[in-house]
Amino acid sequence: MLKRRRNREKDLLNAGYRFAFALTHRAPDAEDLVQAACVRLLGRYGRIESEALLLTAVRNLFYDRVRRDKVVVFEPLETHGESAEGPNRGVDEIDARLDLEGLLSNLRPEEREALYLNVVAGYTVQEIADLTGRPAGTVGSLMHRARHKLNEAASTSRSRGNECDR
Repeated sequence: MLKRRRNREKDLLNAGYRFAFALTHRAPDAEDLVQAACVRLLGRYGRIESEALLLTAVRNLFYDRVRRDKVVVFEPLETHGESAEGPNRGVDEIDARLDLEGLLSNLRPEEREALYLNVVAGYTVQEIADLTGRPAGTVGSLMHRARHKLNEAASTSRSRGNECDR
């Protein structure tokens, strides 16, 4: 029973971290958010009762920090050594990651949140609405706008890539 409880707690923390990382795009910030959310929930309830409660706490803390800081976060480009499969493989992986990060950075935090909860966490529009306290129509609009922006940005970057190949 104790092992099952630890596994559940580990799963909750992992879900909270994935969500926090999707919001912040920075591992240290995601870790800080999850830790602060856990401290808040443990202080209030004595335990973390559900994934929904943890995700709500992470979300609220994230938006509190965004409102408080109102700072644009600049991420440094990471340098990686060559991989064992060849020098271009690592570069291609970094390019793909930067492309994805660039595409996601075009989204507002609310759009990223709705898209993450739907695509990665598997929540339905109504579940996301219940979790975030937004109307279901607003959640659907956020997801639609996010997908539209991603499609537009991806098609623009593809057309630029084709022009460079010529």
